[in-house]
Amino acid sequence: MTYGDMKFKTAFYAALASLIAGASFAGGYVAPVVEQPVAVAQTRADVDWTGFYAGLQYGQGSLDASVPGVTVDAGDFDALGLHAGYLHDFGQFVLGGELDYNNVEHDDFDGSADLWRLRARAGYDMGKFQPYVTLGAARLSDEDAKETGLTYGIGADFLLTDSFSAGLEYSHADFSDIDGTNIDLDADMVQIRASYRF
Repeated sequence: MTYGDMKFKTAFYAALASLIAGASFAGGYVAPVVEQPVAVAQTRADVDWTGFYAGLQYGQGSLDASVPGVTVDAGDFDALGLHAGYLHDFGQFVLGGELDYNNVEHDDFDGSADLWRLRARAGYDMGKFQPYVTLGAARLSDEDAKETGLTYGIGADFLLTDSFSAGLEYSHADFSDIDGTNIDLDADMVQIRASYRF
C-alpha cells in the first residue's frame, strides 16, 4: 500500500466517522415541549348548595272549582311573596325544606288571600344548575274561608353568583271540602324566584 493510498483511507475513515457522529447527535436531539394551559371546566364538586337562603317570588296561576261530577274554571290570579329555607348538598343529591308566603289576588274579584306553604325539597346537583321537586302542605285563607291541602311541584334554580340564584317553578295545590262544603279547589301556579344564599 502506498503512502497516498494510506492517506486517502485515513481521510475517508475520518470523514465517515464524522458523519456517523453527527447523525447520532442529530438523532438524539429532542425539541423542548411547551405545555399549553389547560382550561379547567367547573365541575359539580366546585359548587356546594348547602346553606340557608331567602328571597322573593312572583307568579301567576289559575283556579278550578269542583263539586262531585262538575268542574268549572274559577279564574286566574297573581301571587307575590317571600320564601326562606335550608338545603344540604350531599354531593349528588340536595335535600332541604322551605317555608313561603304568597299574597294572592284574583283577577276578577276585589280583596286577596294568604297562601302559606311548608314543603320538603329534593334536588339534583348539576353544578350551577339544580332541578328539584317539592312536596308539602299549603294553607289558604281569606275573610270567608280557610283550608289546608296538599301541594307539590317541580322547578330549577341557577346560581348567578356564589350568593345569588334565580329560578322558575311550577306548583299545584289541592284543597278539598272548603270550609266543610263539598267544594274542592285546585290551584296551578308558575313563579319566578330570586334568592340570596347565606
